[in-house]
Order: sequence, then structure tokens, then C-alpha cells
Amino acid sequence: MNRIMYLSLCIFLFGTTAVQAADRPGVDLKPAFERMTAAGLLAHIKTLSSDEFEGRGPGTIGETRSVEYISKQFRELGLKPGNPDGTYFQKVPLVGFSSKVEGSIAVGGKRIDLKFPADWVAVSRRFVPEVRVEPSDIVFVGYGVVAPEYGWDDYKGIDVRGKTIVMLVNDPPVPDPADPSKLDPAVFKGKAMTYYGRWTYKYEIASEKGAAAAIIIHETGPAGYPFEVVSGSWGRENFDIARTDGNRDRVSIESWITEPAARSFLAAAGQDFDALKKAATKRDFQPVPLAAKAEFHAKNTLRTIDSLNVLGLVEGADPAVKNEFVVYTAHWDHLGKDESRPGDQIFNGAVDNASGVASILEIARGFKALPKPPRRSILFIAVTAEEKGLLGAKYYAEHPLYPLEKTLANINIDGINVWGKTTDIVDVGLGMSDLDDILADAAKRQNRVVKPDAEPEKGFFYRSDHFEFAKLGVPALDTDSGTIYPGRPVDFGVQKREEYTKNDYHKPTDEIKPGWDLSGAVDDLELLLEVGSRVADGDAYPAWKQGAEFRARREAALKSKP
Repeated sequence: MNRIMYLSLCIFLFGTTAVQAADRPGVDLKPAFERMTAAGLLAHIKTLSSDEFEGRGPGTIGETRSVEYISKQFRELGLKPGNPDGTYFQKVPLVGFSSKVEGSIAVGGKRIDLKFPADWVAVSRRFVPEVRVEPSDIVFVGYGVVAPEYGWDDYKGIDVRGKTIVMLVNDPPVPDPADPSKLDPAVFKGKAMTYYGRWTYKYEIASEKGAAAAIIIHETGPAGYPFEVVSGSWGRENFDIARTDGNRDRVSIESWITEPAARSFLAAAGQDFDALKKAATKRDFQPVPLAAKAEFHAKNTLRTIDSLNVLGLVEGADPAVKNEFVVYTAHWDHLGKDESRPGDQIFNGAVDNASGVASILEIARGFKALPKPPRRSILFIAVTAEEKGLLGAKYYAEHPLYPLEKTLANINIDGINVWGKTTDIVDVGLGMSDLDDILADAAKRQNRVVKPDAEPEKGFFYRSDHFEFAKLGVPALDTDSGTIYPGRPVDFGVQKREEYTKNDYHKPTDEIKPGWDLSGAVDDLELLLEVGSRVADGDAYPAWKQGAEFRARREAALKSKP
């Protein structure tokens, strides 16, 4: 039988959705696809986002109910315990801390008391009951970036030890010399955010430089979310990974300040916010000492908990490579319950991220429906404390139960498409690794195309759990909803995304909505299952592409692999 006749027969026998793993001829993924359903997704989301789960906050009854539900689903699906110790759990030691911080700025002979949460929010991640920063000099350090590969140093010529630093959010937006209306693609990836633009990096470099306190000026556009998202998360109990040194090397005070409050105190110090911001876009920017001093007093309420990552395993069928892994992740946690709020106090987190957990449960159901497992093992991890700084994923990456050098890929799901079928799918890190190519090839089978993130300036690649795997070298894939909905207005997808960000993101209103259509989400899950199947059955490890910041780390790890 010639190839054309054979392919025609396959299409006749299995229909247009029949898919064969490219590297394992004869494997038909149709049984897996048939088991993943919109009804299954919705049932999991309804349970996990119900008021009974109280917003799934780590260290609460919501955690207990979440991990019980997820582990029960893994067992009922026939997944093996994902921890080699025979359990479905990995303990993640966390410290919960609630910070009450008083802060003031002395400028122009006056004292400006910062008002929480209208003007600012602040925490101390040092695990001690009390932290004080005595009146300290304030220095504006532009975007707070030290990036040798771009010849960039916002701290040049100044020692900020013991001082309070003030910096801007996101990367420096450097104009393109050829077209000043655009950003230079050769510096900080142009429009796209790099890790240097993430708030986590800014506090890390502040700690490295020995600053006493660090203040980020919030702007909704560059940050990608309104100040209410920051105050809603930071104004309650937060968590960090428990460490033996109690985080003594962290900057004492980490804070955000609103743009209006920043403009006000900068003006009182004789500085213009817009002029400072413009100066900070240049490589020759020099830090600006301000005629002002800041002092802070933080009181911490501390507790220690063992939160849990929940893990289930589909063991590989090939003895030679079953100790190699493809990892699917989704975070089970959300923001819990805020009893100080009037009205609805529960942050149900239906999209963020009950939908992601529902997705990995359905993908696990799909893999278990295959007549034979893939050659390599598939590990599913519902991770904790993503909303607190990717902590569950970070802990697994730093304390992997299976070697990262034998982990071929991480496929992460953080929110799904709830508004129907699309002709495209967004790949947040498109062009960074071979996983993008596998996804694009799989999408062709659905007559769909892969598109890059339309808002790279918001740095979504650095804002979910896959990043913790990526920065340690593991190729990672993170997708988002498509944008083109057949039969809908061309701007329907953008409209729905903007509505969610404005009305529901990190709010109690993130609940199941009338009109949800999960058929498009099922299409997306088929693609993600196929990518995982191809990698698990393939002959070669996926690799980072040239220019990806994680490539060198991966190559070094693979060279040292036993």
C-alpha cells in the first residue's frame, strides 16, 4: 500500500481528529481525545471553585479539601503515586507572614505618612517578629536593572547599602534608533518583558545590592494589572519557602507605591516623575539621590506550615527510558477567603486556576485511556502557592523528586479558554524552544495556527509555574486562549480577555459564568496532550533555541547527566 493510500485509509477509519504520535508510528490518540470532555472539565471546576473550598488558600481548610479532591481523582484515574515514597504528596515547607508596616518619607521639612492600601503596600520577608529601617537616604535607581549582556547597570557609581531605593516597574523601554516610535528589539527584547522587568527580580537585585528597603512605582500599563491586584494580594497573609537563615539576606522592606503617591513625594523632593522616567530609558542613566529620607517599621505575624504539591504518575512503558519524564503542571491554590471584605469574601478562582487543575485531570484521563502508555513517564503536579510567588513549583524545581536533567519538558496550564472554539492558540513563549514547533505541527491537524502572545510587555512567560522549570533549564510550554472565534466579532477574544482582567482577575467574581463554552478548551487540551505524547515517545530531548536565556543552563545539565 503506498503512503497516500495508507493516509487516506487512516483518515477514513479514524476521522479527521485521529492523531498519531509522530515518533511512535501506529499510536492513535483518538481514545485519549474521546475521554477528555467539556463536561469533565466543568465538573472539576465547579467543585474546586465552590464556596466549600473557600478560595483554596494554602494552610487553610481550602488546601485540605483541594489536595484531598485532587489526590482522589488521581487514584480513581489509576495514576500511581507521584512521589517515590509511595504517596501522592510532596511537602512544601512554607512560612506564612502577615506584615503590618508603617512607613513615612521626610521631604522638604515635612513628613509624608504612607497610607495603606490607598498609597502603598509593603511586607517584610525576613522571618522575624519585627523589622525597623531607621531614616535612610532615598535613591531613584531607574528600572533597577543590572544586565551585563545589554551593557546596562542602573546602579552604576553608587553604593545603596542601607538605603531605600525607588524603581520603575517593567524593563527599560529603549527606543529603536531606526524608528523611535518603536522599542529596540536588540535591548530587553523590545516590546516583550524579560525577567529583568519582573517585580521578583527587582527585589532580588535590591537584596543583592544590600538596600535596606525597595519601593516599586506601580503603573497599570507596564505592570499589566491594576494596583488593586497588588494590594489585594500583598495586603493579606503571604508565604515564602521556609529557609534555615530566615531570609536574613532579603531586603528588609519590599513595597509598591501608587503612581500618584510617587509623583507627589518626588515633586516634594524637587524631581519630576516623567523626566526621571525618560532619563531611565538610557544606558548612561545615573542613579539619582533624592533630598528625602524614608523610615519603616514592620511587625510580622508568623506561622509555619507544610503545604502540599499533589503528584500523580503515568509510568512509561519502555524500561530503557521510563525513568525520564514529561511534567504537566497547574497550580491548585488561589487567594482564599478575606473576612475583612464586605459582601462576597471568597476568591473562588474558577479560571485562575481551578480550570488548570481540571485540565491536567482531564489530560491524565486521556493518557490513561491509551491502550499502551508512552515510552517515557508522564508526571502530573498540582502545585501549591503559585499566587504567593510560584512557591510550589519553585520548591519542586529546587528539590525535584526526579532529576531535572531527565525531565524532557514542562507543560503548564494556568487558565483556559471558556468562550468556545478558536482558529488559533497563543504560545506565550513562542520561538523559545522545540516545544513550540511540536505545538505548531499538532495545531495543523485541527486546522489551527499558533500565534505569539499579543501582550509580551506584560511578561506572562515569567508569571506562572513553568518559569521555575525554565530558569533551571527545562524546556517549558505555556499556552493561552486563542483570539479568533469563528462567527464572533474580530475583537471578541480581546474583549473577553480585557473584561476578565478588569472585572474578575484576582477578585471574588472569578466564578463560573453563564454562557461558558468549553469546547475550545477541549481542543486546546488535545494539542497539549499530543505535545506531551510526542515528547514522551520521541528519540530526542526538546531543546531551547539559540538566544533563549535558559539554553546554557540546559546544555550544562545535559552534559553532566549520568
